[in-house]
Amino acid sequence: MDRAPERRPVERAEIDRLKAAPDFPAGLRDRVRAVGAGEAAALLSVAPTRFARLARTGHLSPVRFYLNRYRSVIWLYVAAEVTAFGEAHPELLTGRLPAALREREAAGEDLRARNWRSRHLALLLRGTADPWARAAAIASLLDPDRLAETVDDPHERALLDRLRPAPPPGLPLAGTARETAERLLRADGPDEIRWHRTNLTLALAEARAARPAPTPSLTSVPAPAPVPEEQPLPQAAPPRGAPPQTAPASRPPDRPRARNTHPPGGPSRPRRPGLLERLRRSLPGGTAAGGWRERRDWG
Repeated sequence: MDRAPERRPVERAEIDRLKAAPDFPAGLRDRVRAVGAGEAAALLSVAPTRFARLARTGHLSPVRFYLNRYRSVIWLYVAAEVTAFGEAHPELLTGRLPAALREREAAGEDLRARNWRSRHLALLLRGTADPWARAAAIASLLDPDRLAETVDDPHERALLDRLRPAPPPGLPLAGTARETAERLLRADGPDEIRWHRTNLTLALAEARAARPAPTPSLTSVPAPAPVPEEQPLPQAAPPRGAPPQTAPASRPPDRPRARNTHPPGGPSRPRRPGLLERLRRSLPGGTAAGGWRERRDWG
């Protein structure tokens, strides 16, 4: 299954500090060694089911998780912390668990994801001193709806999104495994959501006091490109030696072209008198030739 790259930048000063320890490198390996639930139960000499009950009720905090081939979440724990817990709480390793713990377990309480988110957030906050980056780390634990309710300024939300920390190492890149892993990255309980929203509000107040979120300038918006004017299509040049061409004269719109009503080669028909000639004939005294004939009856 494809996973995101697991390398994370570490400051040179931190590397020099770790290398200067007298037990380097064996001591460093022991301090950062992560184990699964089965190996952790063996370190405590308890059954895996008992260790799972202790982990669900928040007595042990996971340091990492991944999804196996069956899309099951596998939690990892720091081996040194598991050993230290067994030394500090031997009463929880044998005998019957306390009644309060049994009631929380019967109610279906599972604090493994919540404890991992708190641990992951503490690691992110220690890694930066920038107030807006610290606010972005807290905002990464809220879903978009809760974030919009807490931060109503779109410019501030855009800045928080740009400063969002990289996903933890080993997170699946796509598919249903990615969706399952992303659900573990977001706060889900009402009290946890309320806690992170309160912390985000306080972090935003500190960030705004340091510097406001940048807003896009109106002068930075590019002006629309001018629409080119339509150019006439170029005409082909006339052949060399040909007389210059002139545009044909346009016919007046109120003078329709006369049609030849006589078919070529056919017998000619008598011309039909025009309107003026018919008008003259209808008047008293009109002649056939268009003149005035002698008066017949005017009385």
